[in-house]
Amino acid sequence: MSIATDHPTYNYKVVRQFAIMTVVWGIVGMGVGVLIAAQLVWPALNFDLPWLSYGRIRPLHTNAVIFAFGGCALFATSYYVVQRTCQARLISDSLAAFTFWGWQIVIVAAAITLPLGLTSAKEYAELEWPIDILITLVWVTYAVVFIGTILKRKTKHIYVANWFYMAFILVIAVLHVVNSAALPVSPFKSYSAYAGTIDAMVQWWYGHNAVGFFLTAGFLGMMYYFVPKQANRPVYSYRLSIVHFWALIATYMWAGGHHLHYSALPDWTQSVGMVMSLILLAPSWGGMINGMMTLSGAWHKLRTDPILRFLVVSLSFYGMSTFEGPMMSIKTVNALSHNTDWTVGHVHSGALGWVAMISIGAVYHMIPKLFGKADMYSTKLINVHFWLATVGTVLYIVSMWVNGILQGLMWRAVNVDGTLTYSFVEALEASHPGYFVRLIGGLIFLSGMFFMAYNVWQTVRSGSSVAKAEPEPAAQTA
Repeated sequence: MSIATDHPTYNYKVVRQFAIMTVVWGIVGMGVGVLIAAQLVWPALNFDLPWLSYGRIRPLHTNAVIFAFGGCALFATSYYVVQRTCQARLISDSLAAFTFWGWQIVIVAAAITLPLGLTSAKEYAELEWPIDILITLVWVTYAVVFIGTILKRKTKHIYVANWFYMAFILVIAVLHVVNSAALPVSPFKSYSAYAGTIDAMVQWWYGHNAVGFFLTAGFLGMMYYFVPKQANRPVYSYRLSIVHFWALIATYMWAGGHHLHYSALPDWTQSVGMVMSLILLAPSWGGMINGMMTLSGAWHKLRTDPILRFLVVSLSFYGMSTFEGPMMSIKTVNALSHNTDWTVGHVHSGALGWVAMISIGAVYHMIPKLFGKADMYSTKLINVHFWLATVGTVLYIVSMWVNGILQGLMWRAVNVDGTLTYSFVEALEASHPGYFVRLIGGLIFLSGMFFMAYNVWQTVRSGSSVAKAEPEPAAQTA
């Protein structure tokens, strides 16, 4: 067997599988997103087919990009990082294999059931109860593999990236089990165990913390390993990373109420969500600054290293979106932004700019090492991908910011007699150019993913290879 498929110390097989599927599901999920964007420009593109209607494929898009693309990136990087920083092989190859195949079954089940309209109708938790049970089994196994590997580590300390990964794994387990509690009435239908306002509060406690832990804490674990590693610099401040960790996880849990401003949720609960969201700005920016300052003395590398560029620009978007989120949680700002495309722009500032870019950078870093190659097939293609991703993200979020503010102002405009100045349809018509620009931005971003797929394919199949590195010393893990 070739050195590309074996490693003397680590289990790279499962990491390779998840890394490749990160690229595959990224193209699928973003492709569905582009279709939705096109439907909002040309509504006839649903072809009057129920399983292509916006209400069915929008949750397909969110599940594919969050749990398929983002999830595979988290599995791949966490398994890679925990082995290298602990200098220990995964505690069980068979359990790790179960997490891979189990997660792929979950994704395929979602791709089948959601277009068919089989849904619990809870945002980011739409999958019905049999799939939820499988998710729980896979996730518990994931926790056993990850934490078990840390317990058998050969290093004295637990590197900070692993703390973030552990927090993400444990909190997502709690969130999923509590929010998905349901009463099944058939194999494909269930009703939430909660009612009314309580159900809304539990849902957004889950929904915002899915952002906070799945899409933030997990990817911060990625940041704390791959930014120092790619820059070949130590983390700027290890003490700040510990403060960042505890401040973030202690604060994030309280912020979900800001999704329910001006709703039936008690006013004091809304205010708590707003205040805690504002406090979140401090640990969020602490982490962003720690990542940025890690490049002290190495900024010149950005001129020649597009992988590092992906990682650093992702931190810029992380800082921007974690400033924007707390500002949007302020009730007076939320009165303008709520239910507008501004929210969509904010979400994609984090999703495309932060989550996707740091995942792409991490995969580019790992692929040559996982397959025993000297480097990626083409650095020029990585550079092309970087600019496509950046331009696509900027077009997307700016068009949605403009649309959102326009919509908010039109919806609240009133005549002297108190009647609305504009109808909803007039606001929709005014939004049409923004939807077209958003589609262009999405297409540009998606095209970059095809360049990535080609580059990864050529890297994997190329004949040139290098000897496998020995386990890295603990002093070099950061």
